[in-house]
Amino acid sequence: MPATVVVGTQWGDEGKGKLTDLFAKDVRLVVRYQGGHNAGHTIVVGEERFALQLLPSGVLYPSTVPVIGNGVVVDPAVLIRECDALEARGIDTSRLVVSGNAHLIMPYHYELDRAVERWLGRNRLGTTRSGIGPAYADKASRIGLRVQDLLDPKIFRQKLEVALREKNAVLVKVYNRLPLDEEEIAQQYLDVLAPRINPMIADTVALVHDALDAGETVMLEGAQATFLDLDHGTYPYVTSSNPTAGGACVGTGIGPRDITRVVGIAKAYVTRVGAGPFPTEVHGELADTLVERGHEYGTNTGRRRRPGWLDLVMLRHAIRLSSISEIALTKLDVLSALPELRICVAYEADGERYTRLPYHQSVLHRVQPVYEILPGWQEDLSSATSVGDLPAAARHYVERIMEVIGVPVTFVGVGPERDQYVRFAA
Repeated sequence: MPATVVVGTQWGDEGKGKLTDLFAKDVRLVVRYQGGHNAGHTIVVGEERFALQLLPSGVLYPSTVPVIGNGVVVDPAVLIRECDALEARGIDTSRLVVSGNAHLIMPYHYELDRAVERWLGRNRLGTTRSGIGPAYADKASRIGLRVQDLLDPKIFRQKLEVALREKNAVLVKVYNRLPLDEEEIAQQYLDVLAPRINPMIADTVALVHDALDAGETVMLEGAQATFLDLDHGTYPYVTSSNPTAGGACVGTGIGPRDITRVVGIAKAYVTRVGAGPFPTEVHGELADTLVERGHEYGTNTGRRRRPGWLDLVMLRHAIRLSSISEIALTKLDVLSALPELRICVAYEADGERYTRLPYHQSVLHRVQPVYEILPGWQEDLSSATSVGDLPAAARHYVERIMEVIGVPVTFVGVGPERDQYVRFAA
C-alpha cells in the first residue's frame, strides 16, 4: 500500500496537526520524518487541546503506531516529558517507536543556538533556540550522537568526548561562555534518560517497509513547511532540514515510488513567525483581526505570528516542489465577516511581472503583490458539514483558489476541532 505525505505549503502553522490527526484514524503508522521539538502541532478534541511537539499526531488513536523517523533530531528529555504529559491525560504512548538513526539534541546544542542568535544581533534568524540547527550541523559534520548510541555507553562516552572538546572550545573562546561538564552530561543521558528511551528504539526503516509490504497504510508527517525548507525556503530564514515531500523519503528510508498521495496543507490566509520576506503581509487593524480571530500565536513560544493574504504564487511553487496532489485548506472560518478578501496571483518588481516565485532573494524582498479582490461573507462557518452549508462567497473563494493552483481542494477547515471540516472537491 503506497504512503501518504502531509506537507505544509507556507511558513508553518497551517494546521498540519489537525489534518494529520484526521487522516491518522485510518492508517497503521504515522511517521515524523524531520524537524525537532521546535514545531508544535495543536489538536482539539472536544474540550481538550493537545499541543504535540515531537510525538506524531497519530498518537491519539490507539490503533495507530506513532514513529519518529531517522530524519528527526530528538531531545530525549523533551520526548519523555511529552509522553508523561499525555499519559497523565489518559493517552497511551507505549506504542511509540523511535529510529536508532535519529540524532540527539545535546545540551551544547542549546548553548550554541542561544549564543549564535545573540551574536547575530539585528541579523538574528529568529530560531526557537531549541538546539535544532546545531544538532543538524553536527549531523552534517559527522560528529553527531545518535539515538542508538544510548544503547552503548562506551560508544556514547567516546563520541561525547570528541564533540564536547570542540564545543567547549567554541563556547569559551568565541562566545565567552562557561564550559559544559562532560561527566554531568553523560550521567544525565545514560543513567536518567536512556532507561526510558531505550525500549522505544528500533529499526524504523524495516518497520515502515514491513507495513507497506503488508498492504497497510502509512502516513508521513512533516514539521514546519515548504518555505522553511533548508534548500527551497526563504533562506536564511529557514529551518535546518527538508519539510518538503523529498525529505519524507530521506527521513524515513523509503523511495519515491512508495508515495502516491501528497496532501498539501494551506491556511486560507498566510502567517509566518520571525524575520524574513513576506510579500502579502498586512498590518494595522486587519492584522490584529486575523491574529485574534485565528489565535495566531506560537504553540511552543507564544510569539505573535505575522499575518497576510493568501499567496497563490507561493502555493503553486509548493505544489511543484512536492508533487502535491491535493490541498487541505484550513481556517476558512477566520475570514468570516471581512467585507472583501484578496488573493495574490502574481508579483511585480522592477517593471517585471512574476507568476512564479523569483529565484533571487533580493527580488523576493522587494516584490509587490498583484491581488484579485473577492467578496467576503458574514456567515459563521463553524457548523458547516457540507459544501452546501457554505455561503456562496466562501465557495467561490475556494473554487477560485483551485482554478489558479490547478489541483483540487479536498478538505476545508471551518473550526479548530478535529471534526470541523467540509469535504470539498472529490
